[in-house]
Amino acid sequence: MLVLIAYDVNTENEAGKSRLRKVAKQCVNYGVRVQNSVFECIVDGAQCRMLKGKLQEIIDEEKDSIRIYYLNDKQKQKIECLGVKKGISVENTLIF
Repeated sequence: MLVLIAYDVNTENEAGKSRLRKVAKQCVNYGVRVQNSVFECIVDGAQCRMLKGKLQEIIDEEKDSIRIYYLNDKQKQKIECLGVKKGISVENTLIF
């Protein structure tokens, strides 16, 4: 499956800078950097769960945010948020 991972890690201190490097390193292990904090990854279900677990262990859930976009043609698009939850729900109808 194709997943898009976008992250925002708070780098106000050395611990944050370390977390940022660790998150990027894990994403490089599974995919290709397409922008500074965005990776495209082709993974199977087990690899995706493993990557998600590793990322959850690294981040500070009160300061950092990771969004995982599942872009599989065979199923409904899905977005998962780790850490600080911001954004819209794609399950609800959007009216502008």
